[in-house]
Amino acid sequence: AVALITVQQPPVVTAPLGHDVLLPCELQDSQDEEIQTSPVLYWVDEEKHKLLNSDGKYAGRIERTNQTSSNKSIVLKNVQWSDGGTYECKLSIRTNLRGSFRLKGNNTMLIIYDTMNFNLTNHNDTLLRCEVNMSKDFDFALSVIKDGCVLQSSDSAAGRVTDQGIVTLSQTVSLRGEGKYECQLQLRDDLITTSTFYSKPTAAGEDRENATAACSPVISSEFLLTFIHLLIFLSTEMFIQTLCTEMWRHVIQVKLLNVFCKVD
Repeated sequence: AVALITVQQPPVVTAPLGHDVLLPCELQDSQDEEIQTSPVLYWVDEEKHKLLNSDGKYAGRIERTNQTSSNKSIVLKNVQWSDGGTYECKLSIRTNLRGSFRLKGNNTMLIIYDTMNFNLTNHNDTLLRCEVNMSKDFDFALSVIKDGCVLQSSDSAAGRVTDQGIVTLSQTVSLRGEGKYECQLQLRDDLITTSTFYSKPTAAGEDRENATAACSPVISSEFLLTFIHLLIFLSTEMFIQTLCTEMWRHVIQVKLLNVFCKVD
C-alpha cells in the first residue's frame, strides 16, 4: 500500500480561561509521496471563521509558532468562553501523486475551564465542595482525594449547565479529619488542574462521624491494565507448567511400561 501525506491533530486540548493555548497541527511526511510546492496554511473554527485573518474575533490573538515543514501549530492568545469549540487545520498542497488539493486535519476540540473553587460550603462547615466551570463536558472526571483515597461524593448530580451554556462540574464530600485534601480535574489519565484545601485540627473533644470512613483508593486505568496483563501472564504460565508436568508424567509412565512389560 502507498503511504500518503496526512495532517494530524489531537482530539482534545484544554486551556485555562484568559491564558494562551497551543493548537497543534503536524504534517506527516511520506516516503511514497513528495510535496512539490510550499503548503499554504489555513485554520478554521466550527463556524468556518478563519483564524489567520487580520480582522474578526481572532484579530491580534493568533501567533504562528516556530513552524517548520512539518509543524503547522498556532497559539491562540487570551482564550475566552466563546473560543470553546472545534478547530481544523487545513493545508493547500501539491504532491507528485495527487496534484493540487486541500489536506485537512481531524479537528481538535478546545475546552476552556476557569479557576477551581475548593472550600467549605456556606451552610455546613463539615462539607467540602469542589467546583469548576467548563465550556464543555467531555469525559472529564472531578474527584476529591485524601491520603491516597477518593472520597465519596454526596452530590446528586456531577454537573449542571448555566444560563450561558457553561458546564459546572462539582463534588461535595464530608470532611474526614484534619489534613490535606486535593481536588483533581482529569481527562482520562491526564491531570488538567488541581486545588488543595487544608483542614485544621478540630477542637478538643469534637468528633466527626466520618473521620474514619472508608474510601476508594486511587487506581489509574494504566495500573489496572498492567494488573490484568499480569494476571493473564501468570495464568498462562501456571497452565503451561501444569501441562508440561502432566506430559512428563505420562512420558515416564510409558517408559516404565516398556521396561517392565515387554510389549511385542
